[in-house]
Amino acid sequence: MTRRPLRHHQRFDYRAITDRDTWRWPGDTDLAVYIGFNLEHYAFGEGRGVGIAPPAPEGEPDVLNYAWRDYGNRVGAWRCLELFESLNLPIGVIANTSILDHCPTLLDAFQARGDELIAHGHTNAERQGQMSEAQERELIHDCRDRLAERYGAAPSGWLSPWISESETTPDLLREAGFGYSLNWAHDDRPITMQTAHGDLWSIPYPQELNDIPTISAHRVSMDEFATMIRDQFYELREQSRHQPLVMGIALHPWLIGQPFRLRQLREVLGELAAYGEAERVWWTTPGAIADHASQQTASRS
Repeated sequence: MTRRPLRHHQRFDYRAITDRDTWRWPGDTDLAVYIGFNLEHYAFGEGRGVGIAPPAPEGEPDVLNYAWRDYGNRVGAWRCLELFESLNLPIGVIANTSILDHCPTLLDAFQARGDELIAHGHTNAERQGQMSEAQERELIHDCRDRLAERYGAAPSGWLSPWISESETTPDLLREAGFGYSLNWAHDDRPITMQTAHGDLWSIPYPQELNDIPTISAHRVSMDEFATMIRDQFYELREQSRHQPLVMGIALHPWLIGQPFRLRQLREVLGELAAYGEAERVWWTTPGAIADHASQQTASRS
């Protein structure tokens, strides 16, 4: 029996990691490392949300899970900011625009130190992939415009809440002027995605080196998570001697900002932050990665 090829997304072709790029990151470095720090806000008593326990029964306010997540914005994120500042690490801040309604000074503090602001929908209480095309277009434009109005420049990157996409999300992002997406976790290097409005960069965003699926869903301890970060760094540093690669670390302050986890995060980041350009490591942000990859592609076309 002859079987038809499986349905394909038509956004990019297969390319093996052994088909290597020959260019390097700035400073002739091998490995680009970034921290994606998620600032999220959730509706009280409705919509989706990560939980430390099963949701409260219908009709009962879910105080436990709401308060646990809000700890991240009230406490955990500020302690993480102090850690990042002490290590002089640049941060890619992946932010719901509802943060501007709930706790705008938090996002202001990251922007003031020069961190990159990355659009992350309005709230993680909803999935954009379940919206109509008109609703999704409105969401993308509203998030872009709110961040641009407050901070003077539109964000260049997008991560969908829950990494939820419709069939047209990449087209709508490029149409709205976004240069890259973090939604696709399928490679260790940047690639271009085809859209109806030109190429959109896909920057690797981790689903393994991500505290939500790892700690909250898979119940991995912080000690194990810190070991994962360390092992990922040293292995990719070795692999990147042959080609430029990307390592992302995805963090959420209600998880990683808990004091007992923060202690071990401080230790592992302190160890790895000692590796700089002299050791061929570039600590950076997703936007800088996309910009440099775009420049390299343009210079070779």
